[in-house]
Amino acid sequence: MTEKLTPTNNKPLELDAEALKGDFVDHMEFSLSKDEYTATLHDCYASIGLAARDRLTERRIETKLEYYAKNPKRVYYLSLEFLMGRALGNTLINLDLYENAQKALSELGYDLEELREAEWDAGLGNGGLGRLAACFLDSLATLGLPATGYGLRYDYGIFFQNIVNGYQVETPDNWLRLGNIWEFQRPELLYIISFYGRVEYTDEGGKPKPKWVDTEDIVALAFDTPIPGYRNNTVNNLRLWSAKATREFDLNYFNDGDYMKAVAAKASSENITKVLYPNDNVFEGKELRLKQEYLFVSATLQDILRRYKKKSGDLKSFADFSAIQLNDTHPAIAIPELMRIFIDIEGLDWEESWDITVKTFGYTNHTILPEALEKWPVLLMERVLPRHMQIIYEINRRFIDMLNAVSFDQSLISELSIIEEGADKRVRMANLAIIGSHSVNGVAALHSDILKAKVFSGFYSLWPKKFNNKTNGITQRRWLKLCNPKLSALISGKIGEGWVTDLFQLSKLKEFADDAGFQDQWMQVKSHNKELLAKYIMNHNNLRVNTSSIFDIQVKRLHEYKRQLLNVLNVITMYNRIKENPGKDFVPRTVIFAGKAAPGYYMAKLVIKLINSVADVVNKDKAADGLLNVLFLRNYAVSNAEKIIPAADLSEQISTAGTEASGTGNMKFALNGAMTIGTFDGANIEIMEEVGRENFFCFGLDSEGVASLRNEGYNPMNYYSNPELRLALSQISSGFYSGGDTELFRPITDSLLYHGDTYMLLADYESYIECQESVSQAFTDKKRWARMSIFNTAGMGKFSTDRTIAEYAKEIWGVKSLKVGAPGSNKRK
Repeated sequence: MTEKLTPTNNKPLELDAEALKGDFVDHMEFSLSKDEYTATLHDCYASIGLAARDRLTERRIETKLEYYAKNPKRVYYLSLEFLMGRALGNTLINLDLYENAQKALSELGYDLEELREAEWDAGLGNGGLGRLAACFLDSLATLGLPATGYGLRYDYGIFFQNIVNGYQVETPDNWLRLGNIWEFQRPELLYIISFYGRVEYTDEGGKPKPKWVDTEDIVALAFDTPIPGYRNNTVNNLRLWSAKATREFDLNYFNDGDYMKAVAAKASSENITKVLYPNDNVFEGKELRLKQEYLFVSATLQDILRRYKKKSGDLKSFADFSAIQLNDTHPAIAIPELMRIFIDIEGLDWEESWDITVKTFGYTNHTILPEALEKWPVLLMERVLPRHMQIIYEINRRFIDMLNAVSFDQSLISELSIIEEGADKRVRMANLAIIGSHSVNGVAALHSDILKAKVFSGFYSLWPKKFNNKTNGITQRRWLKLCNPKLSALISGKIGEGWVTDLFQLSKLKEFADDAGFQDQWMQVKSHNKELLAKYIMNHNNLRVNTSSIFDIQVKRLHEYKRQLLNVLNVITMYNRIKENPGKDFVPRTVIFAGKAAPGYYMAKLVIKLINSVADVVNKDKAADGLLNVLFLRNYAVSNAEKIIPAADLSEQISTAGTEASGTGNMKFALNGAMTIGTFDGANIEIMEEVGRENFFCFGLDSEGVASLRNEGYNPMNYYSNPELRLALSQISSGFYSGGDTELFRPITDSLLYHGDTYMLLADYESYIECQESVSQAFTDKKRWARMSIFNTAGMGKFSTDRTIAEYAKEIWGVKSLKVGAPGSNKRK
């Protein structure tokens, strides 16, 4: 940096309320060109956000200078999804500005909480995968680890969900309509991304040298979002790529007087990052999705190599300074892309390139379901990325040669091959990721065991040391301190604030679990949060709910394996019991659903309709008034999750055992003192171990029981003799909940009774109902319930992403924390 660019006043910005007030007013006038007469609520949010961003920027520059000076090994976290949510609250928390911002705004006549509501969610993800990536970024910065997140800047995020006549209706999520104050466009960082074309060979020293020619090119443009650590001056970066045309227009078309053709190429190029694909597992074979994945990794690798070459020209040391983590298979095309760069551009030989590549990459698997393991048609790959298909073939040939050389079981070779043979040959991206990485990890103990024993058992027998587990986590900064301020204050008042960066300190709460006074305070906080959610429900659903009832909540992506339908069967069973025994005592319940179904997922969308139809009948019946309410909250996102989760009494984590990789919603609920009713699946098992089985409502078959029952020949009709189940299914199919329409919900009952009940709802129904009765019984014992709630929060120390990331850093990446000084501490030369 030249002296002319060195700030004349190197004094860092103040953090007090007066300074924030001044900067708020300055940004309103000079950044937004508004005054007190024209400013909107969004303008006020933007002004305080820009004041916070100024302080982020100081620390971001300091962080970059420190990294450049020390040249540490860096982590590059590649994820096609980042479900960031809103940034203002989290930024203020991490910069220790929250209280001063509240004070400053209050003195100016504004309410911080109201302004936070004006921020649009950055919904660049479908669910758990993207939200985990966002939590990881928070922990990477909080732990002071040199890291950059890479993804795509979709013009439209996950769709906005409306509910019309009980049906999900999708509308575009135009999250950038009002701009994004948190990002910095980097027009100087442009990378050429090529598609199609062909491969030709030239002679170079008697050896054929491949060259990818006649390509169609576009440009990837960088947008940077600063990611602050918690009160440690580290601000890392999330770099998102946007597709742009290589030239604005083809002027030849203008000469012919055809304006539409002139802009057609530009529009087509920029479509690549236009929209986030929904998570419906049907995008395989869609050319645009493949182009998204390649643009993402190609731009990212070019950027990583540009940064690396600033300090070193020797690519042999690349893996010593670069750890690239693949968040699921979506970025797996990075493996042949890095090989292409090393061989075709940098001139390295195959063996050396492959050695560096494998040492650089780590792969995180996020699914057990075979249909969710990404595969691409070979014909599509050959057309869109012809050079990469050649490299994949060569990786596979050498891999199979190696298997034959070690006399590997011939019957397993076709299973381990990257190429799935058949009439429509496909590239197995998970196999490519495993072969091309030095580490393969699952995200919960059970999930990792299933990967080793079943899904990738052949690979595990070949490379047992390559496989490991890294149980997922969540960031307590957002999912307790920010979203549940009263509980955070109560906890900090008892045990101090150390838990914010060391979640294991929550275990100190156990000594207060039997303290009657502390129990009362604890439950008062829960009651307060339930009142807030009740107001939200009234405003959004026009439904008054009983805040003394059990708030029984299932919020997550709609999918058959997550078994929202099993929850509906329990709702119907409770309703029938109320109707049959009107004078009998019944522990009141408010059952809350939320979550989006992929637009093309017919059965999941039909379940949403069923939930709303059941709610319509139950909520209008005076017999259920004050005893049972059912509702579906539209457009589940990070911002309303922050309202829903603190209010929960009961968390529904009821997927079929052996289907959920981990889950992180289960962790968020338990951290906020909700009890879990759950199966022996994903991270549920580890949560139960940590909080104590007596503080966890478990039911149903475990994964071995599920496998055993399937092997024996599962027949759902064997469970139809249960009279309450039979009545519930009969009501669904007979039109009781659909105004007499006997066809509307028949696909649901047919799937359970006549099409195999794939996710074994009927097998687990009776156990689930009995467990729900145990929940009601426990809720009536207020002291027991309070104690259980405290123990759930106290047992959540393991489930911080701080712990998860520390394990990745030590055991996979080999990176270390780097302390960043306060703004201005690094002398600029």
